[in-house]
Amino acid sequence: MNENNHSDGGEISANTENIDATPAVARKGRDLFLPVSILAAALMVGGAIVFATLYKGGTPAAAPSAGGNNGNAGNVVAATSTTVSAAQAMTLGPRDAILGNASATVTLIEYGDYQCPFCAEFFSQTEPQIIQNYVNTGKVRMVFRDFAFLGPESTAAANAAQCAEDQNKLWAYHDALYTAKLGDEAKGGGEDDGLYNTAEFLKLAQQVGLNIPTFTSCINNNTDANIVTQERGDAAAVGINSTPSFIINGQMITGAQPYSVFQQALDSALKG
Repeated sequence: MNENNHSDGGEISANTENIDATPAVARKGRDLFLPVSILAAALMVGGAIVFATLYKGGTPAAAPSAGGNNGNAGNVVAATSTTVSAAQAMTLGPRDAILGNASATVTLIEYGDYQCPFCAEFFSQTEPQIIQNYVNTGKVRMVFRDFAFLGPESTAAANAAQCAEDQNKLWAYHDALYTAKLGDEAKGGGEDDGLYNTAEFLKLAQQVGLNIPTFTSCINNNTDANIVTQERGDAAAVGINSTPSFIINGQMITGAQPYSVFQQALDSALKG
């Protein structure tokens, strides 16, 4: 966990929650027996710790169209018919909520899952330093994009966050979700353990000052579910297959890296 794995393409990788690439049909019934290859994925390989995860629940969806729809976890990369470069992914759209100076020349995009323990680790340990030293000083702007793949509660939490974005409060709700997840983990909680339910979403909505009737309608009707699906498909098109993953002005960083790794990448980007 103290070492970083640098790929030939310059990508920095460690401490991630990964997609299981096995088709959904082949994954049924594996709760009683995990292949050695999956167990090995949790070991230290080349200095990087990979947290391999089996997707639980759901049925395989149809292959996505070029518009970016996606199937279940495990099918995301194979089912994506369009690929784009990390540089192309830097183009921001109307749903990209910017934290910081909208005119900043350096953009840090995070692809995350609200159930991912390494995403929560980044949120609590590294993100505050980035915000203090780069975002609050106007040098860097941050964007969070959903890559919800760990289970039903991942999708539900992402949908709730998008409902908050409808009221221009995605980042406040993002922080509330991860704070709740950290509290859950401290009590021994895990993925799809019941934390992310309607009552919890409404409690967090009140905390961040959302219009409750509007928010309630949004989550009950899954109003923004298509946005969550679109973001996951778009992420897969870039080559994202684990969380947290980041792109800084075209440079890919994978995993909950220490602050020093982001500092080096951000400083390099600022120098142009």
